[in-house]
Amino acid sequence: MGAALADASRTARDIFDEVDEALGQNLFRLMRDGPEDELKLTENAQPAIMAHSIAVFRALTQDGGVDMAKAASFVAGHSLGEYSALCAAGSFDLATTAKLLKLRGQAMQQAVPVGQGAMAALLGADLALAQKIADAAAQDEVCTVANDNDPSQVVISGAKAAIDRAIAIAKDMGAKRAVPLPVSAPFHCPLMQPAAEAMRDALSYVVVQQPAVPLVANVTAEPVTDPDTIRDQLVDQVTGMVRWRESVANMGSAGVEEFVELGGKVLGPMVKRILPDARVTSLLTIDDIEALAKEIA
Repeated sequence: MGAALADASRTARDIFDEVDEALGQNLFRLMRDGPEDELKLTENAQPAIMAHSIAVFRALTQDGGVDMAKAASFVAGHSLGEYSALCAAGSFDLATTAKLLKLRGQAMQQAVPVGQGAMAALLGADLALAQKIADAAAQDEVCTVANDNDPSQVVISGAKAAIDRAIAIAKDMGAKRAVPLPVSAPFHCPLMQPAAEAMRDALSYVVVQQPAVPLVANVTAEPVTDPDTIRDQLVDQVTGMVRWRESVANMGSAGVEEFVELGGKVLGPMVKRILPDARVTSLLTIDDIEALAKEIA
């Protein structure tokens, strides 16, 4: 993860080094060499995914000469990606972003004992159907929509027994299928309240700068630039639903026709399912970055 990019770009390598220094751990070695099960621990995965996204972003902007404030109308990120988006837009510096995500991962993992929570993707289900399935499965336990990803994929989260019930009834209620997700905690549901409080405390000590371009926030699907509102919404985001489908649709309604995904190929297909006519570019390699930089320049 990130190894080829670091070899190809000194700017990218510097990002990985800076994150390592901020966290006091050799995260990049873990990204490059594994072991994979240690990298997948959410306290490592969250800063690692952010570091990779920002390494791509800095290679595009510093090496490629792209001015994000001129090239982009909005930034947005899915869950932890919201921190990457805010770092790219200048609201947080890199070291602060890495430390916040390390803490966020630890707090989320500690909020619910392993094995007591779960998540599942409902395929072929829209938000309304997913909510009905979650309500039917809850039976006085937490079972709620966590991610409204696109018109055909919604993720639910909550107590393991409730999620198991949801998986069992999903097909009969109209979903194409339900897939349990290999996650270590039930993210974006009320069980994460202890993690939300930990982030409220941590963010109270952090300076949030106004972003260079508006952030389309997960919890509202609306653009925001006010630093205090951003701080509050990052707390709400821990227990709240990621309104990704609405976020992308709202950007489309605002005139956005092109979306660039930095460091992955997960969100791009979701964007295409939400806005089939949108142009989506996923940047992973130095060739991807150079091609887009040449096009924008």
